[in-house]
Amino acid sequence: MIRRTSLIALAASALLAACATTPAPAPLADTLARDPQLSTFNRLAAQAGLTDELRAAGPFTVFAPSDEAFKAVPAKTMEALAADRAQLKAVLSYHIIDGRMAAADVRNGGAKSHQGSNLTLAKAGSFITVEDAVVQQADIVATNGVAHVVDRVLMPPKK
Repeated sequence: MIRRTSLIALAASALLAACATTPAPAPLADTLARDPQLSTFNRLAAQAGLTDELRAAGPFTVFAPSDEAFKAVPAKTMEALAADRAQLKAVLSYHIIDGRMAAADVRNGGAKSHQGSNLTLAKAGSFITVEDAVVQQADIVATNGVAHVVDRVLMPPKK
């Protein structure tokens, strides 16, 4: 009896420790802000005025470029985006679709972005692409959707 009680106490202690270190579910804006590899995306989303939208009810799916993805964008392009809030919002909105699309839900085909253009999605096994970007980390779950970290910044087609 002592041994069983000890195991139960140990399991309860481990569960409490895990709960204490696991952040509470939060909206996409707050969930993504916790991820150090998405600091550029978060800063630009705030500049573009998308933070409130990413806190709204949703659900949304965000294909969030990593900081490394933003480093690959030419400096001149980044300067132009910083100077034009509408264009910055269009570029970032191109990374967002309506609905919750976990990695398991991705099918080959298209999805309409918030920017208004279609995104081409493809999946082969666990390998997922969005346009020419590869999903590096899938299924970052938030209360109002899901995010996937991608290795490229997607530029919407010229209209």
